[in-house]
Amino acid sequence: MTRTPEPPPLDPEALAAEHRDIDALLGAFFAAASRNALVTTVDSAARLDDAIRVHTSFEESLFPERSGKLVNGEGETADAREFRELRLEHVQIRELCGMLRRVIEESGDVPAALRLAANLSTRWESHTSREEAGWLKSRR
Repeated sequence: MTRTPEPPPLDPEALAAEHRDIDALLGAFFAAASRNALVTTVDSAARLDDAIRVHTSFEESLFPERSGKLVNGEGETADAREFRELRLEHVQIRELCGMLRRVIEESGDVPAALRLAANLSTRWESHTSREEAGWLKSRR
């Protein structure tokens, strides 16, 4: 019989600190892009994208198992809905950050990257506020 590995321990304070670290990476991107420093902007976009991917993947490893698509299932519990919505937000944030990285790396279009970053910033802030007020707060 194969045993399902135990998820890593949940440390709400460490995850909230990672949120602040990613906030700082987003700020570094905005600072570099505002100075039109292309090399630094490209580097900061890559660091931001990598950090978001690692962080959201780790968080998802802490969520309860879920099979199927990220659509509302019949008879879904409030907890199942919360984790489905958090996963969906993670997907959207990763996609947006990936677009930001690609546009700055492939075309060097700083104004387009800044528009994407503004959208990402809004989504990231909303998402982390929701996690910290809900899922993480309930585990402290």
